[in-house]
Amino acid sequence: MPGELRPMTGYDALVEGAITAGCRFFAGYPITPSTEIAERMSNRLPKVGGIFIQMEDELASIIAIIGASWGGLKAMTATSGPGFSLMQEGLGFAIITETPIVLVDVMRGGPSTGLVTLPSQGDVMQARWGSHGDYAIIALAPWSSQEMFDLAIKAFNLAEIYRNPVIILSDEVVAHIREPIKIPPPDEIEVVERRKPSVPPTEFIPYLPEPGEWVSPMPAFGEGYNLLVESVMHDEFGHRIGMGQPIAERKIKRIYYKIEKNVEKIAMYEEKGLEDADVAIVTYGSSARTSLKAMKDARNLGIKVGMLRLITLWPFYDKLIEELSSKVKSIVVPEMNMGKIVREVERASKGQCKILSVPKVGGVLHNPDEILSAVKLAAR
Repeated sequence: MPGELRPMTGYDALVEGAITAGCRFFAGYPITPSTEIAERMSNRLPKVGGIFIQMEDELASIIAIIGASWGGLKAMTATSGPGFSLMQEGLGFAIITETPIVLVDVMRGGPSTGLVTLPSQGDVMQARWGSHGDYAIIALAPWSSQEMFDLAIKAFNLAEIYRNPVIILSDEVVAHIREPIKIPPPDEIEVVERRKPSVPPTEFIPYLPEPGEWVSPMPAFGEGYNLLVESVMHDEFGHRIGMGQPIAERKIKRIYYKIEKNVEKIAMYEEKGLEDADVAIVTYGSSARTSLKAMKDARNLGIKVGMLRLITLWPFYDKLIEELSSKVKSIVVPEMNMGKIVREVERASKGQCKILSVPKVGGVLHNPDEILSAVKLAAR
């Protein structure tokens, strides 16, 4: 029943969140540790009138969901690191055609085939910069089964609002952990539907937002509108522009700024114990679970430490880090990689405080004592 606590794995919660958001099409290719998402979707989607397709590879998977989205469906795929690499061409296609899709990356250790069943946070930069060219992206990092449910809905909402791909950056720990989650009653869940044109087909320009807007409405094929879905740089009608630099510049800046200039609307985060903190732990995803224990241990030792958990990784909320850096003397950044988001923290802090990176690789979470040791060093 809605409102009751029920135990769910992260991937089960993600699937239920996606279906609640209106996802009715999933295309994917099996790859650990994301395969259970496809398995769950293959069972659940037909029961709600949706469509599941196992594709021949990951590139085909992302192209299929782009097509489904233009057919009027909310669509999703899921993969892990190697598959995410293969999807980058399709991701760029979705960006330039302004196609709302959701892509789930259950991160595992790399490079290449890497650690096929063990966790990592090594794909956070690939999520932002993996496809070529200039663009902006939205990427969310859940830390619990509850957030796998909640952020699945949020991801679809953001995809529709901004007509842009949205990435859910999970990892093996968050995907496979089983925890009690609460599914709210339907009337308490916000679901954003696609905005349709308010003008007849003869007056509609596919990629021209209304005055004061960043994003144009999006009809589906078959609804009577003339649509060009073109991967080559195009004008507001979808026509190829050849060497038209001013038109290209206008297009690129709009698809970039529609995300980056709305960072304060998009960014989600959680603060704990920062009111009197001398040291801050900036963390995300499953690393935040260990960081919370380290923060509590440090507080028990009399160290004034707080935690900032980034839920939205991209667009990166520079102002949030800049303000935090002006209030603490040190920031500790634990990550299951060799140090990636820490570079963004260093950049946004503008040298106002000391930054300590706490990398962890090899397919295991940090031990709380490893983070505690860095906090002690930062507090000196």
